[in-house]
Amino acid sequence: MDLLARREHSVIELKRKLKRRFGDECVVDDQVARLAKEGLQSDARFAESFLCQRSGSGYGPVRLKAELRERGLSDEQIEQGLQELVIDWCEVASQVLEKKFGPEPPADVKEKARRLRFMQYRGFYQDHYQPLFPR
Repeated sequence: MDLLARREHSVIELKRKLKRRFGDECVVDDQVARLAKEGLQSDARFAESFLCQRSGSGYGPVRLKAELRERGLSDEQIEQGLQELVIDWCEVASQVLEKKFGPEPPADVKEKARRLRFMQYRGFYQDHYQPLFPR
């Protein structure tokens, strides 16, 4: 309960942390199942919370999907969470780009490539940031 009081956790995260602390795998699995049954742990709530927090920090859908997969969520749960998240990814990409590099366009091809790599690293699709770069 201490872990869930701080923030939402996925089932996999919760099991991993509890197994390190208590070791007994059967007891941990039973207790996590009980928490989920009682509605105290929910992967859907975790996905919603995680997506809101990370998208607000300037990360795109590609990166968010990968991070949620690492935390044990299924592709269905991830897609459901992304569909429920109403966000304009192009606007987020624009804000991230301006915050990092300022309003000036890239000075040369090398600088443009650097900015494109940054946007890919942040997890945006090319459609989200390509209109921001003049030809």
